[in-house]
Amino acid sequence: MKKILATAYAINPYKGSEDGMGWNFVLQIARFNKVLAITRQNNRSKIEKFIEENPNDLYKNIEFLYFDLPYWMRFWKKGERGAMLYYLMWQFGIIGFIKKQKLEFDLVHNLNFHNDWTPSFLWKLKKPFVWGPVGHHPLIPNEYLKYYSKRQKIKNRATWIIKQYFWNFSISLNKSKTKAKHILCMNSSVSEVLQLKSNYSIMPSVATQDFGWNNLKQSNEKFTVISAGRFVSLKGFDLTIKAYAGFLETLDSKHQSNCELLIIGNGPEKDNLKKMASQLKIQNHIKFISWIERDSLLELFKTSSVFLFPSHEGAGMVVAEALSFGLPVVCLNNIGPGEFINNDCGFKIEMQDYENTVKALSNSISELYQYPEKRKQMSLAARNKFETDFHWDRRGEQLNNIYSQL
Repeated sequence: MKKILATAYAINPYKGSEDGMGWNFVLQIARFNKVLAITRQNNRSKIEKFIEENPNDLYKNIEFLYFDLPYWMRFWKKGERGAMLYYLMWQFGIIGFIKKQKLEFDLVHNLNFHNDWTPSFLWKLKKPFVWGPVGHHPLIPNEYLKYYSKRQKIKNRATWIIKQYFWNFSISLNKSKTKAKHILCMNSSVSEVLQLKSNYSIMPSVATQDFGWNNLKQSNEKFTVISAGRFVSLKGFDLTIKAYAGFLETLDSKHQSNCELLIIGNGPEKDNLKKMASQLKIQNHIKFISWIERDSLLELFKTSSVFLFPSHEGAGMVVAEALSFGLPVVCLNNIGPGEFINNDCGFKIEMQDYENTVKALSNSISELYQYPEKRKQMSLAARNKFETDFHWDRRGEQLNNIYSQL
């Protein structure tokens, strides 16, 4: 049994997405090895509360340490504002913290909150260094930004320029690549962007636990399309709304009353998306639900029929959760959700001109509505896809194999 020093900037066992990923990866490491998990101070209360409320034998293999930079170096960070800059500073500062603690460990692993343009500095500890899963979001084509605010458009292009600077000129990023004994890539594009030749493997960070599932939803119940995420251009909620509007146009009023779209989330584009729904005259067929507790979101998954997620991102934790509840997934055929599902458990729509993309998404929803038996078959395939590829235990086994080879 090795001792793994793992840095996870974001850990919160009560949340999903990046925070939940950090927590579950630490647990999976502890299934097979000892783990020293270092995270931020602001995560401590949630971790300790969860451990007290949810006993688990794995905790005996975990030791949590908490580190933050002095207040004068972080007073300017507020929520998501400045998060990536502070993350870089935190990653650099953690090296001195680890050395000062005189910790003993066999290898180091930078777990989360990073992507293919933010370097890690754990290689400075002169131990075998594992990096990832490292993520990559592709550039969103201009055509898919036309319904968003000018601020969103500028932000997307500015972020891409910053990424290119790091890819082309960052000595620290190049060190992260060359010093890593193994790099975990969240999707297939990471190895291309970072020009990796070897010592890497594909491991989506997307995974979830089994929340319990039964296939009892009847075909005559309400047809519920669900989507969840932050209201930003990356998530493609304009496509969600327009595709659903196109689907409703194919139905008479009786069948329309049997359908609903649930959009769960919040963000800067909320008013813009609500305005779009009103202009399409489908506001009465859509429920916008602000961020809710994760348990409440999972309850909504249980009673839904389809997960609609035309996101442009290279990941999507909610896809794994949807699959775990046997929900067929309708998404774009991209390096994110498009790589996570197959034709048995969902529809992957090619990115083409905007209107044809919307039409293809609408047609997929219509097919699932009109053919309940096909929807049932896809539901079973979705659940099987979760069990074979997206259960957290699969990630733990993959990690242990990599650690063993080092």
